[in-house]
Amino acid sequence: MAKNRYYNGEKTEHFDGTRFYVPGYPFAKPLTDVLKWRFSGGKQKWPKDTAPFHFDQPPQRVLGNALRVSYIGHASMLIQTQGLNMLIDPVWAERASPLSFAGPKRVNPPGIKLEHLPPVDIVLISHNHYDHLDLETLKMLHESHAPSILTPLGNEKILNRISKNLRVETYDWGTRVPITPDLAVHFEPIYHWSARGIADRCMALWCAFVLETSGGNIYHIADTGYRDGKIFAAMREKHKNFRLAILPIGAYEPRWFMSDQHVNPQESVQIFKTIEPDFAIAHHWGTFQLTDEDIHSPQDALATALKAENIAPERFLTPRPGQFIDVPKTPDEG
Repeated sequence: MAKNRYYNGEKTEHFDGTRFYVPGYPFAKPLTDVLKWRFSGGKQKWPKDTAPFHFDQPPQRVLGNALRVSYIGHASMLIQTQGLNMLIDPVWAERASPLSFAGPKRVNPPGIKLEHLPPVDIVLISHNHYDHLDLETLKMLHESHAPSILTPLGNEKILNRISKNLRVETYDWGTRVPITPDLAVHFEPIYHWSARGIADRCMALWCAFVLETSGGNIYHIADTGYRDGKIFAAMREKHKNFRLAILPIGAYEPRWFMSDQHVNPQESVQIFKTIEPDFAIAHHWGTFQLTDEDIHSPQDALATALKAENIAPERFLTPRPGQFIDVPKTPDEG
């Protein structure tokens, strides 16, 4: 059996001693499927850039239960609430790749310039895929802001390459991490997997985040398949009222290959219906071409799915990088 290079812990219901997995749904795509997809010829052509473009310049702090969310691009978000500035899966890299000269290249610049970031208190990293964990970006953030980094089990071995002084904490699914009296971070399961190369599949854990705040809960899913949908129903039961859901809508074609790991817009709407948030923001589309669909397909398909379910489009927004949303307060707050 292969040795886990990142994590050495006791076996659990989702760790077999070497690899993490979702109970009942181990990720087992063979290399032959990868090659079949790569040589299928179904990849649509994206533009090289998506100008015009605007850069957000966030305030230094957003206090109390006010909630401001800035879309940086792909899965990178800046969440400002309770006087804290939190980055999720920050990637300022030109490519989502281990190589500087090859791999998916961004078609729009990050929606916030690094020099315009407010003081970054916390960085949340959902998993170690290159479109979510970029070491060079994290090195720059460490040198300029020295934030606390919270991530699932095993990822600290990757992150500690940046600096011996990195402030990184790792947690398992089901863990609640208090940050302030008004905010805590929950690590929750999703249907996904992890890898940085060809020999470390599922050796570090992945997660969704629930931000528990005095102004309402925020559910952020970086990557997930839909599968049987039970994880999302469990989140609705566990966390009750969601003020905001941040849900992926891109990187989903072809379905025979991608459905285990990435939802399509119709499935994202099903998650929305299950968890019943006041509002949702779409992400994970339109920046890096990871899969076959056209650059505009996720947004168009989401609009169609929302109409079919009689959900007002202003409740499930699709911002472009550089746009921000002041999320309304929950109805109970007025």
